[in-house]
Amino acid sequence: MELEVRHLRALCAIADTGSLHKAARLLGVSQPSLTTQLRRIEHALGAELFARERTGCRPTPLGHAVLSRARPLVAQMTLLVTETRAAAARADGARLRIGSTASRVLAGWLRRLRDRLPGTDITLHMDVSAGALLRALAAGQLDVAFVHEVEGFPLRVPEGLERRVLVEREPQFISMARDHPAAAAPVVDLTDLAGDRWMVDPTVDGEWDGLRRVLGAAGIDPPVLHGDYHTAASLIVAGEVVAPCQPTSGPRDDMAIRPLRGDPLAVRLLLYSRPGTGTGTGCTDATYAEAAYAELTAAYREAALRTSAYRQWLLRHGSPLAQAA
Repeated sequence: MELEVRHLRALCAIADTGSLHKAARLLGVSQPSLTTQLRRIEHALGAELFARERTGCRPTPLGHAVLSRARPLVAQMTLLVTETRAAAARADGARLRIGSTASRVLAGWLRRLRDRLPGTDITLHMDVSAGALLRALAAGQLDVAFVHEVEGFPLRVPEGLERRVLVEREPQFISMARDHPAAAAPVVDLTDLAGDRWMVDPTVDGEWDGLRRVLGAAGIDPPVLHGDYHTAASLIVAGEVVAPCQPTSGPRDDMAIRPLRGDPLAVRLLLYSRPGTGTGTGCTDATYAEAAYAELTAAYREAALRTSAYRQWLLRHGSPLAQAA
């Protein structure tokens, strides 16, 4: 006989109740049937697992060892069944699985989507790699993916995905210490930062390549540190490095954020989806992709206009996003 989960569940019930009679009632079987099952289990393992006493059943030392391994397995199987049933129930309802690279607009986007699509199960998956998100989208693990494409370094997009352009060319600003000499000007020249150490996250698709291209074109070759942008923030405040940043980055008392003259660093903001995005009752093809794009546009405009430097940039360039300014 091979042990099955039902056998382990029976052992746990006997140990928990301390009685074959009570365990049988708990499991919904007869006591003779449970007694026979216990004998078969012990025969299969070649040892007695419970000592039968007048007051009930007590695990033997070997029984305790078996129970210590059986309980986690029973608990995991119970959890598996519960989560699978919950997922099956959710499958009958609406669902939208969002993937995104880092962005200042995510909170506003999610808030707007939840208001627009009440009752929809909306989940968010973050990744520094746009390519990884697009592969997950193509594999059916996501419904939409909001990504950025560094200028000059196009993304490898799997076949069959639909693309919507949020911003054709978003300039990348520069963050520096509040007392940096270049922070005195409203717009910064790259040459003003030639003597600084720069910091870039090489795990972000195209980020390091794009910065290296721009620095080379400007004829400067500053030292560059590789690291995540969370770490970069503390180094920027300390005056150790400067770094590119999103123009929607809000003002900070301890940091200056300035546009670069001529906007040499830029990305394109894109929303990808699969045909027929969105699952569940009442969904039609592209319904959720259109909703996601509309609310993303609104959230982006809201974030852009909240940031003075970027709002002024949008006005100067006649961007449609500035129409609400």
